[in-house]
Amino acid sequence: MKTIVFVGAGSMAEAIIAGMVKKEVIHPEGLFVMNKGDDKRLYSLQQKYGISIVCEQRDALKKADLVVLATKPQDIHQAMMDISPFLNQTSAVLSVIAGVSIDTIEKGLGARPIARAMPNTSATIGRSATGIALNHAVDASLETQLLTLLNAIGLVQQVDEQDLHTVTALSGSGPAYVYYLVEAFEEAAIQKGLSPDIARSLIIQTLEGATAMLKETKEEPATLRENVTSPNGTTAAGLQALADGNFKTLLAKCIDEATERSKELSLAACKMKQ
Repeated sequence: MKTIVFVGAGSMAEAIIAGMVKKEVIHPEGLFVMNKGDDKRLYSLQQKYGISIVCEQRDALKKADLVVLATKPQDIHQAMMDISPFLNQTSAVLSVIAGVSIDTIEKGLGARPIARAMPNTSATIGRSATGIALNHAVDASLETQLLTLLNAIGLVQQVDEQDLHTVTALSGSGPAYVYYLVEAFEEAAIQKGLSPDIARSLIIQTLEGATAMLKETKEEPATLRENVTSPNGTTAAGLQALADGNFKTLLAKCIDEATERSKELSLAACKMKQ
């Protein structure tokens, strides 16, 4: 792909742009970004990554190989109305907007190759966990290009579109849950007397080590947990506290609530133009 245009300049757009530039997936001169009016934000991205800004002429849209929709869900219909007159028939579309269906995009931008993806903000450092769903117009060649593009910013897994609601709840929102966990760990450790710096360094290394064990040993999480847990030991005491607090139930509710919100956003996007 020689020309990619981002419609929307928020944190997700920047995360993907940063990953693409860092991994040299595309030359910065082939990356363009536009939004609905925050020129200061556009110029900031231009200076930071060496990319280009889409101006009133919309020339970049006319020659785009791929258009990445990265607006807020409530802005998508206006955005599609704005760009639709300028798109050529061969331009593919990749949406990273939570809850906006392929069908909604097809109605707004016409029949064309369309993919929906749910990256997360770890794309900034090339460590995103991304789910992607494709419509019938995406051929094998474009599928390979899209997967290569998203692999450059982390792991990508192809799923059915209906499963993107769960992907959104799990890995799309997942970094926020992990950061919240770290906050809680830090607060507890500091209350017990550790300095903030020491607490954070130990927590980060613990998370990195546990993740590496899962990846490198290929063992089941339950097996690794059991290997750490001595009968009547400190780990057993901590795990019992989590069980008493319904830890698994709370996590399941977290995923359920986020999944349902994704579905609500999808329904709202569909109804908005009816």
